[in-house]
Amino acid sequence: MGIKIAPSILSADFAKLGEEVRKISDLGVDYIHIDVMDGNFVPNITIGPGVISAIRKHSNLPFDVHLMVKSPGDHIESFINAGADIITIHAEAEIHLERLIRKIKSYKNVNDTKKTIQVGTSIVPSTSPSALEYIIHELDIVLIMAVNPGFGGQEFIYSQLHKISVVKKMIQERNLKTQISVDGGVSTLNAADIIKAGADILVAGSAIFKTENMKKAVNDLKNPLL
Repeated sequence: MGIKIAPSILSADFAKLGEEVRKISDLGVDYIHIDVMDGNFVPNITIGPGVISAIRKHSNLPFDVHLMVKSPGDHIESFINAGADIITIHAEAEIHLERLIRKIKSYKNVNDTKKTIQVGTSIVPSTSPSALEYIIHELDIVLIMAVNPGFGGQEFIYSQLHKISVVKKMIQERNLKTQISVDGGVSTLNAADIIKAGADILVAGSAIFKTENMKKAVNDLKNPLL
């Protein structure tokens, strides 16, 4: 099926966010990745459901809403109602992880009520992939953070390549359809290594939004020199 690209709007120009979302949606990408930070789980504050609702009309692509927040269960319904298609929560932020995953999957998609909300779980660089073993069969996406989350433009932590490979093996051994998404420091310089390790989705912010030719950046990420 080929590698999928999910531009992270954390690196977009917030002064013209709707325009940026429209622009990137026309470049052959697969998702819009939206980082929600609460200044508590991570040391930054970004956007809430009101902004997501406002930009929803600017793209028909699936919105992958990445909740980098404490107590994510308190907020999922508002983000689903704002137009999220995928809710990604952190394993480190939720004690009753399996229960919350199942709760998220019980919601209908407000954009297409024939579909349920997809669910992802993310792990930060210091978290072992073993944290996923008992819940990976419930997941549509595993999001592996290759930086310590909170800010865009950080350098890729290369030790995470091994983690990607471990999670890929976990998925294959269980014959699952779970996809691996990689977020943080992804660029045209390391995309080939990330794909070789087992990634299905590349989340890229600066590598797309901070370039002069965004279409070329997307194409180079989809088709790196392997």
